[in-house]
Amino acid sequence: MSPRTTRGQGRLYDSVVDTIGNTPCIRVNNLAPEHVELYVKAEFFNPAASVKDRLAISIIEEAERRGDLRPGQTVVEATSGNTGIGLAMVCAAKGYPLVLTMAESFSVERRKLMRFLGAKVVLTPRELKGFGMYQKAVELAEANGWFLAHQFETPDNATIHENTTGAEIIADFAGKRLDYFVTGYGTGGTVTGVARVLRKARPETKIILSEPANAQLVGSGIKQQRGSDGAPAVGHSAFEPHPIQGWTPDFIPLVLQEAIDNGGYDELVPVSGPAGMEWSRKLAAREGILTGVSGGASFAVAMQVAEKAPQGSVILAMLPDTGERYLSTPLFENVEEVMTEEEIALMKSTPGYQMAGA
Repeated sequence: MSPRTTRGQGRLYDSVVDTIGNTPCIRVNNLAPEHVELYVKAEFFNPAASVKDRLAISIIEEAERRGDLRPGQTVVEATSGNTGIGLAMVCAAKGYPLVLTMAESFSVERRKLMRFLGAKVVLTPRELKGFGMYQKAVELAEANGWFLAHQFETPDNATIHENTTGAEIIADFAGKRLDYFVTGYGTGGTVTGVARVLRKARPETKIILSEPANAQLVGSGIKQQRGSDGAPAVGHSAFEPHPIQGWTPDFIPLVLQEAIDNGGYDELVPVSGPAGMEWSRKLAAREGILTGVSGGASFAVAMQVAEKAPQGSVILAMLPDTGERYLSTPLFENVEEVMTEEEIALMKSTPGYQMAGA
């Protein structure tokens, strides 16, 4: 094996936002069943470490093109974290003030990252769930004349995934099988946009959509009540709180409705929060791939698909973000801050440099 070398990108970048996209599809070697090839699309390679960087740049730049967003105008949006972090990065780079609304139940490190990137974060009561933080953003936008990002309704959401995420998948699997594509949904932009591309270019690829087992909004078959602009009128009756942050708010987003209505997926597979955490931990410990609960949940479903898939099948699962977004959550609750007994024994196995009191 020859030493690794690198050659650079062959270009210089004018802004951090120009580095969004072109994330790698990485083969899973140690966890995947031997009869399949299993890949993950690692969205934590985006500059603010999640798939929502794509959505953030699309919302801002398309609004600029239309003239909907004025220079210096404040942007406001409701977020579970990743969209807010992506918007904070984009707004910092482009000079827009940003206010984010966020239910207090989401991880502390997310709100700290948004504030670190210059945004203001307004917390809403956890019992009001995603609908509460959404309504707060609407209220603030109307009261102050701010630009509301509308991530759950804007056509700019699915379009960016059609033009970038889907296009990248087609390019990366050119000349190769791609039998299954597995993803969850938050706003629904990924599955809707990628489905537009795969249905045309790779119709043989089965699209597997997942949602939390205890919050099966799509699986319930109950339609979402909407206002005249497509925004949710009320929270969805099938929702229950779940630990897969970033997935499945307490309403069905308008962006996702296209995939529901137009056959944008072939199978809907529920997954539990504990399964998402288990596979996130296994990806880290066995593959060196650091992703959050949502990535673990997508991968859990991909493993279910892999076990039943025919010999030689090729599967791609979306990993929306990095595991570092979850340090204060149950995902890391069994990771010790102090030395374990085994680590103490290793320390004591040689005479020097020992911690006192261990």
